[in-house]
Amino acid sequence: MFEIIYILWLRQIKRHFRSKSRLVGSLGQPLLFLIALGFGLGPMFQQAGAGNYLDFIAPGIIAMGILFTSIFNGFELIWDKQFGFMKETFVAPVPRYQILLGKTLGGATVATIQGILILILTLIVGFTIPDLSIIPLALIFMFLIAIFYTLVGITIASLLEDLQGFQLIMNFLVMPTFFLSGAIFPLENLNGILKLLVSVNPLSYGIDGMRSVLINQPSIFGLSFDLILLFSLSIVILGVGTYLFNKIQIN
Repeated sequence: MFEIIYILWLRQIKRHFRSKSRLVGSLGQPLLFLIALGFGLGPMFQQAGAGNYLDFIAPGIIAMGILFTSIFNGFELIWDKQFGFMKETFVAPVPRYQILLGKTLGGATVATIQGILILILTLIVGFTIPDLSIIPLALIFMFLIAIFYTLVGITIASLLEDLQGFQLIMNFLVMPTFFLSGAIFPLENLNGILKLLVSVNPLSYGIDGMRSVLINQPSIFGLSFDLILLFSLSIVILGVGTYLFNKIQIN
């Protein structure tokens, strides 16, 4: 019954990792941010008495890699619509929600693997995890971030027909989402509009949870709240995505 989910899940994984240039490119940007910010701003962060900046931003950089890889699945959906693969898939005698689930799980799995690879890179350059036993909980946060933003990318792509339009929307969405998530600055003592923007950003809760788990820093929003919110938002966007996915017209 769910064979199509497995097929699309496997296809998404193979599609990503058979492209060495895409793999290297998706690791290059997070590594650049990690080194440039971690070592460039680290001395000032330490002089301010805030601890090791490399350890502080590592969870945010991991989340950035997951975010970018997850959103890219929307680009692939538009590509598939333009070049006929979705038409072949839609004629299969299965509900469209299964097709959506297959693409979502495949994209989220790829993004989570990407996050694990970035985590390994952070350890190589000096990131330290006080307690390795909590890594499974960190993986749950990584997967929830991947699921949510994969669904966001696919949902937006369901409304669009051209790659250029999707790229413009993603450029407008992705970088503000990253920079207004607390990935590179502490969330304590924020006020005004910045506090509001951070509070309505789902990525803020994913990074807060990962940071709390990986470096044993007290959670700003509460660890349980971070998990429940990300899971709930994923369910909501799944419903919206399913509705819009069912309305896709393939000529």
